[in-house]
Amino acid sequence: MTLLFDSFWRAVAYCVHPRVIALSFLPLILMVVLSFGLGYFFWEGAVASVGAWMASFELVETLMAWMEQIGLGALRGVFAPLLVLVLATPVIVLLCLLLVAMFMTPAMVDLVGQRRFAGLERKHGGSLVISVLWSLGSTLLAVVALVISMPLWLVPPLVLILPPLIWGWLTYRVFAFDALAAHASSDERTAILKEHRGSLLLMGVLSGYLGAAPSLLWASGAMFIAMAPLLVPLAIWIYTLVFAFASLWFAHYALTALQRMRAVVPVEVLDADPARLRPADAVQDPQRLNGPESTP
Repeated sequence: MTLLFDSFWRAVAYCVHPRVIALSFLPLILMVVLSFGLGYFFWEGAVASVGAWMASFELVETLMAWMEQIGLGALRGVFAPLLVLVLATPVIVLLCLLLVAMFMTPAMVDLVGQRRFAGLERKHGGSLVISVLWSLGSTLLAVVALVISMPLWLVPPLVLILPPLIWGWLTYRVFAFDALAAHASSDERTAILKEHRGSLLLMGVLSGYLGAAPSLLWASGAMFIAMAPLLVPLAIWIYTLVFAFASLWFAHYALTALQRMRAVVPVEVLDADPARLRPADAVQDPQRLNGPESTP
């Protein structure tokens, strides 16, 4: 748990780094263009389709008639746009995660590696192709889980539990892999993911709950419809920063775990490469093995 909290606070400190702030705007720009592009071409059709779908339910029509009787008939036109926005939220989250994974995570890992683990050998156990396939496969599984679980979102407690859990699992799968892709070998990555699976999954779930925080913006109701041009980019940027924090958290944790694992590597492994230090030397002076580690 010490490593978990130490990595957490280091990630928080790195979030105010100018490089991190600057990089956070790249996915934001892409997501804003995508969101408004989809809205321009599909918004009216989507709202009309959802409105017609809602009208086909007698219970919904009964509720609308009751609201008109008590003077809230003006809200009839709000439900369909609001439902479209709620349904679009998971899609925005998933796309944002993928964009951060593709554009920001390698840069975040490189930043952490340069500042804290400059002497840590890079074995490049995960290529770009493998990383992309891993992310796409994990995302597909998460999308299937989201679609299957949607009916359960109508139960108030579950809507606060299931989406963050699914997003957290996806965050753990994507960021844990990418954090080790450059520095660890395939065997080292497998060993670390297996040994630290519980902590990494907990980090992913906590990141998933942090990622659900911007959903409060969608709860603005009718006001959100009028303020969409402002709130949509703001929500996307918050999502981006949350995922950037998650990538930094996983980078600090995974690279520290890798450094510690190599510090106790068996002697017979080191014999294959005389240039590397013996474990006894590493225990006496760990910085000689992995280079000086400076705090942010």
